[in-house]
Amino acid sequence: MIEKKIAFISDFDGTITKEDFFNMVIERLLTPDDLKPWQDYLDKKITHYQALGEIFSKIRISQSKLEQFIQSIEIDPYFTQTLDVCKTLKIPIYICSAGMDYYILKRIPREIEKYNITLLSNKGEYSPEIGFTLTPPPSDHMFFNKNTGISKEALVEHLKNQGFFTIYAGDGIPDLKAAKIADTVFAKSVLLELCRKQNIKTLEFNDFRDITKYIKQLKMGC
Repeated sequence: MIEKKIAFISDFDGTITKEDFFNMVIERLLTPDDLKPWQDYLDKKITHYQALGEIFSKIRISQSKLEQFIQSIEIDPYFTQTLDVCKTLKIPIYICSAGMDYYILKRIPREIEKYNITLLSNKGEYSPEIGFTLTPPPSDHMFFNKNTGISKEALVEHLKNQGFFTIYAGDGIPDLKAAKIADTVFAKSVLLELCRKQNIKTLEFNDFRDITKYIKQLKMGC
């Protein structure tokens, strides 16, 4: 058991969801020619945030079809179990995404409200004529990162400075710096591979049941 107060922080795409919104978009809504900005990012010509913005701006579907597309995003079926445990134990919940808030707010609005989840992400607005427009936090924002827009590691560091024991869940490259400083890390996919290569202690998880079990053991000894 741990007496220290706990905070739970999770990535959204590929962690809470089965598939990244980005991957869904490029596979179902765009053409290979639309993906040049991503190669520019891999070649370090532009930032991660700029690449996402340019690619998402190429989407051209109606508002109603976009809504249907967003609702097709699969959420981990055991995610709400973790939320319930956190609420019972008064553990604050943060979703920190290098994507954008638009589809997160559309996909899980009830959970965000019911569990008082703090969402940190780039802002997104959509128009069928010009696609998505992304806006990062201002450069003087405490959680700003010039590459991804949102600094996940800054959030974890802030919570640790506030005296929280931090539990972090993620799956990708933007999660790595946060994983390096979090007290406990649940990693899957690319993040798990990177953590193993860099000898960062992690707990592998298949779904949110693993996280729920850990939190119960940590706080309740059961």
